[in-house]
Amino acid sequence: MSRQRLFATALCLPAPLTVLMAGPRAAPTAQIIAIAALVLAVFVAVGPEPLNRLVAGIAGSLGLMAWGWSHPSIVIAAGANQKPGETRLQLLGRNAKIFQDIVPNILKFAPDAILLVATNPVDVMTHLTARYAADYGIGPGQVIGSGTTLDTARFRALLGRHIGVDAQHVHAYVVGEHGDSEVLTWSLVSVGGIPLMEFCREREVVVDDAVKQSIDEQVRRAAYHIIEGKGATYYGIGSALARITDVILRDQRAILTVCAPTPDVAGVQDVTVALPHLLGGSGIIETFPLPLSLSDEESALLNRSAGIIRKIIDDLEAERG
Repeated sequence: MSRQRLFATALCLPAPLTVLMAGPRAAPTAQIIAIAALVLAVFVAVGPEPLNRLVAGIAGSLGLMAWGWSHPSIVIAAGANQKPGETRLQLLGRNAKIFQDIVPNILKFAPDAILLVATNPVDVMTHLTARYAADYGIGPGQVIGSGTTLDTARFRALLGRHIGVDAQHVHAYVVGEHGDSEVLTWSLVSVGGIPLMEFCREREVVVDDAVKQSIDEQVRRAAYHIIEGKGATYYGIGSALARITDVILRDQRAILTVCAPTPDVAGVQDVTVALPHLLGGSGIIETFPLPLSLSDEESALLNRSAGIIRKIIDDLEAERG
């Protein structure tokens, strides 16, 4: 069956979530999403590995239909692997071509879909996806990248562990690029509604520059350590994608640090990086612009982070002509 016929047939299946993936991370990541989101899902594999071999175990254990995709929520985590000697821009160019093929086919058969992008570099790929989707009348609020959702969860967990409080009561955000230039917004942190430093004084807990540096390093370098240990990071990102899809499918109106095209981020125009967004059943409902009460240093770091992504987009456009 051709890919296009597969798309059309799959859209007739009654599933609210679709996972479009390729590569060795596909099956375990999809399984995490399906288990955590607790929804009927459909899967399609892109690439040389046969579909039935990739997801048969998932379908069998969860009672899922291993077939095609559906709407309203479609997770895109497919892309090419880097070839020996290939530059990052060349890889980006190849993935951009893949997305130019995938996105129109999705929207041809699921015109109301909310697209959730997880392919790295996720900020750039989300920006490109939104651009391709706009040609089919899809607004930017319906194109979402996983952003720093996982980084934010790690930040809250590590800080909560240090101060002795359950992470669900720690409000803290990682913004900017999902990558080395991301920004941990210490100035916005609160614990149970109490500003962090005030909470620490009352509890006699030390959160000094050394503690902040240690947590920052653990959040920023987590993926590198995990890849060194087992070669991939599928469980963490699978959990993050499950959280995002659950918010969308159940219209939970949660504030998550996903990424989406934004007219201005800390002085950088037309860029896609992670910011706190109000997310619900229709996609992004509201974007909370930063800086709100960021420190001058954090504002400068966010400007730098957004500038890095904007330059990659510009360089890619120049490379592709």
